[in-house]
Amino acid sequence: MKIFGKKKNLRLLESKGLDKKIKRKGVNYRSVVGGFLAQERDVWLNEKKNWKIVTEKKPSKADIDSMEFAVKCVKHVKSNSVLFVKDMRTVAIGGGQTSRVDAAWIATHKGKENIKDSIMASDAFFPFRDAVDVAAKAGVKAIIQPGGSIRDKEVIEAANEHGISMVFSGQRYFRH
Repeated sequence: MKIFGKKKNLRLLESKGLDKKIKRKGVNYRSVVGGFLAQERDVWLNEKKNWKIVTEKKPSKADIDSMEFAVKCVKHVKSNSVLFVKDMRTVAIGGGQTSRVDAAWIATHKGKENIKDSIMASDAFFPFRDAVDVAAKAGVKAIIQPGGSIRDKEVIEAANEHGISMVFSGQRYFRH
C-alpha cells in the first residue's frame, strides 16, 4: 500500500479471505448470443496412480512430478491448449486455438529454446499426430494428455518414433 499509494491513476482492491480454502464447486456461466452456457467447475484431478504410460520410453519420477504440475496448469488455459513445463515452471503456453497443432506451434515458437527437454501437457486428446511432431521438433522429452482419440495408436507411434515418453491421464479439461 505504501509503494502503490504513490502511483497516479492506480486503483487497489482489497480481497479478504484469500488465505482460506476456496470453494470451487458449483457452476460457471458464459454468455452467448441469445442465452448462456452453464458448466460445472472443473475441480477433479485424476490421481497419478491411475495414469497410464503408453510409450516404449518411460518417464522418470521427476518427469511424472512435472506432468502433475503441468496438468494443474493447463486446465486453467483456454481450450484448445497445450502447456510446456521445465523444472516445475511453465515455459510456454499455447491456448484458445481452433486446433491443437496450432496451440503447439504457437507455444513452441514463443518458448523457443526453453522447450528443449520440457514436458508438454494437453487439455484434451490429440486428434492427429501433428502436434506431437511439432513438439518433437522443438525438443520436448515427454507428453501428458488424456488419451481417448480414435487415433491414439497413431499418436503413440509418433511419440515412439521421436523417443518421447507419453502418459495418458484419462482426464480432459475444457475451459471455454
